[in-house]
Amino acid sequence: MGGELRTGEVTIQQVATEAGVSPSTVSNLLNGRNHRMLPETRQRIERAIDKLGYRPNRAARQLRTGRTTTIGLVVPSVGNPFWGALARHLESAALAEGYHVLLCNSERDPRRERDYIDELWADGVHGVVLCSSLPSLEHVMPLVERGLQLVAFDRTSQAGDPASLVSISVDNAIGSQLATQHLIDLGHRRLAFVSGALASVNRKERYRGFTGALEQAGIDPATSVRAPVKGDADDFGDVEASELGRAAAAELLALEEPPTGIVAINDMCALGVCRGLRDGGLEVGKDVSVVGFDDIVLADLYAPTLTTVRQPMQEMAAAAFSQLRSRLDDSGPKQGQSLLFRPELIVRESTVAPS
Repeated sequence: MGGELRTGEVTIQQVATEAGVSPSTVSNLLNGRNHRMLPETRQRIERAIDKLGYRPNRAARQLRTGRTTTIGLVVPSVGNPFWGALARHLESAALAEGYHVLLCNSERDPRRERDYIDELWADGVHGVVLCSSLPSLEHVMPLVERGLQLVAFDRTSQAGDPASLVSISVDNAIGSQLATQHLIDLGHRRLAFVSGALASVNRKERYRGFTGALEQAGIDPATSVRAPVKGDADDFGDVEASELGRAAAAELLALEEPPTGIVAINDMCALGVCRGLRDGGLEVGKDVSVVGFDDIVLADLYAPTLTTVRQPMQEMAAAAFSQLRSRLDDSGPKQGQSLLFRPELIVRESTVAPS
């Protein structure tokens, strides 16, 4: 049969015969046209595919449909285990539905993001999960206007965003507020917030949560410290977060009244802070308390274990893929949507009452 897809000796016709359906029904499932398909029919086809070991020819499918079952994932850097975890969970969700993921590291550089997405578009990849959290998406708007489906991860909706944009994020302000309130409840009053430049949406939200918790507790935010004073560049990337935290700790220890509690922008930064405090002869979880954000795998392996704010990564990654796929499959109008997930405070050994 001229239009039949083959992988070794297994064909769509054989899958159809095994499942007791027509070849066109099998084709509909393989190409995502299964919105009106009965669950029992889909299950029979999937069992037949598994039993026969059928694998569709992706190149032939792209020629026929003009689209690929590959999506793009643009992250700041997998040097931060948080982004590596996102890539793993997103890929798992994608593979379960017959999709593949191409990973790009942008270092939050708008030009690199644009270049990567341009290349993905040229290769027929029309869906991208973008994780830079930059305030403006102007650099990718030309492709969005041409039909690029975009999911913004770790970024809430902003003024000027395209109407079709899907935003998926944890509630960063609430997360930072939980971290700060935890220190306040322990009795800390001299608090510091450690971050690079507040140039991204998520960083601004986390700092807002920090100051909000102080105000709610009757602590003047002006008495707190946002460190570091130096090296606060807009191009600060996640790879350097640990070194920034270490340098910030040295600056904080040089103050006339160093803080007793520190909230870091993320776990890698927090681990750097812990190292810097140790360099200064202090003991984390005894002399100074430190809270991170993300709950990366290292948070529970470091000594002392790190109190942090957990993001529901698996659920967020699954939602990102689901939202992107629904927009790639749907030929109708695509409305924007904002999904906000609730963070969870994970208390470990790095936070105690001030001595």
